[in-house]
Amino acid sequence: MDKPVKKAVSKATEKVWEHTPEPIKDKVKETVKEKVVGAFHDKVDHAADKLSETKNKNAKKVHDKAEQAKEKVQDTLFTAKDKIRNVVNAGEELQKNVSENEDSKNVKGATDIKGVRQIKHVTELKRAKHMKSMKDIKTRSS
Repeated sequence: MDKPVKKAVSKATEKVWEHTPEPIKDKVKETVKEKVVGAFHDKVDHAADKLSETKNKNAKKVHDKAEQAKEKVQDTLFTAKDKIRNVVNAGEELQKNVSENEDSKNVKGATDIKGVRQIKHVTELKRAKHMKSMKDIKTRSS
């Protein structure tokens, strides 16, 4: 409504309300009160229904997400279990190889390592006069 029309209707309503008898005013008040309360209850019921629907949807979503998370965790645990099993098998194989090598004679002990006394001294090394020269090497023609 336009502002002047609204103003005129408002004034007319005030005049009618002033000249209306009290029993009718009481009746109108009760009717308006019942309508407002009824509309309020309808809105509350509608909101409660919406809330209930939303709650059910969210509960379903949460349940689905929980199932997905559970499956992912189980897959991850199975993968970790397989990797650990592979590591254990590799460790057992390494232990087996190490214990086999301990029994073989190819492994040198501390006594087999040369000591300072077994290393050649400077006096024992070959000198230039002890090395072969070009004259000492045989050729095909000779």
